[in-house]
Amino acid sequence: MRKPGMIAALLAGLLLAGCGADSSDQANSAEAPARAPQGAAAGGEAFDQKAGAGAEAAPAEAKDTAAEAPNLQIDQRSIIYTGSITIRVEDVNASAAKVTGIATGSGGFVGGDERHSGSGSDTATIKLRIPADKFTSVVDQLAGLGDEENRGINTEDVTEQVVDLDARIEVQKARLESGKRLLAQAKSLEDLVMLEREVASRESDLASLEGKKRRLSDLTALSTITVVLLDPSATPVDDDDPAGFLAGLSNGWNALVASLGVLLTVLGALLPWIIALGVPAWAIIHFLRRHRRRNTPVVVPAAAEAPTSTN
Repeated sequence: MRKPGMIAALLAGLLLAGCGADSSDQANSAEAPARAPQGAAAGGEAFDQKAGAGAEAAPAEAKDTAAEAPNLQIDQRSIIYTGSITIRVEDVNASAAKVTGIATGSGGFVGGDERHSGSGSDTATIKLRIPADKFTSVVDQLAGLGDEENRGINTEDVTEQVVDLDARIEVQKARLESGKRLLAQAKSLEDLVMLEREVASRESDLASLEGKKRRLSDLTALSTITVVLLDPSATPVDDDDPAGFLAGLSNGWNALVASLGVLLTVLGALLPWIIALGVPAWAIIHFLRRHRRRNTPVVVPAAAEAPTSTN
């Protein structure tokens, strides 16, 4: 007869405990938004916990998903192409115009153009920015302009860097949005100032990541080709050859000639002033010296008295 009463008492106790736990959970959940800014004001811990942990959950899953099965096909990889080609041509200027036409015809543009002439030989160094999918065809077209003497092609696979940057950008965007939500819940001026500073820091980090992504996108979308054009009498410069005695002597002579040219230029610029000011100054000084000599009295030394002899 006691067992049913005991069972009823236990059930009543469990129901009361459950109701108390539910009310406690509701109270804690109601107080959580109000406590978040206060904790953030105490050093940014609530901001990191709410804006960091809560916002990183979804992007972390996206990051894991992107890292699990990235597209590693050749046509989907991010590759930076750079190349250089040296061509000997009959007419450097005419060939340079053809190089520009090849670049614009492929959807690219000229990023730099440096030419040297008048010293017995003509040379031109032209830097092209070409769409990556036209890189090989453009190099082949350039080689057909004359006699190819040197070619160098380099590639750099930056697929992993691009995937990593994409994931970090998504995480930073989610944390920034969570920070803005916390900023809207700020209850005091101190919380507002702290959260605004944190949001500004998140925005700066996001802008930095997006800048790196744009830089990589530019390098992968547009390849760089350096074209060196030489006329038949031009001598290509080989940076790998060690500089010997003759090379040093030639460089020293060129430096001396350049220095003398600068000195003569300065002297030529000063010579008219020297003539215009120096000649009158010399005439005035010469006149003053002559005038001083004429007006200076001549001092005649007194004759020495003969000694008197005493007998």
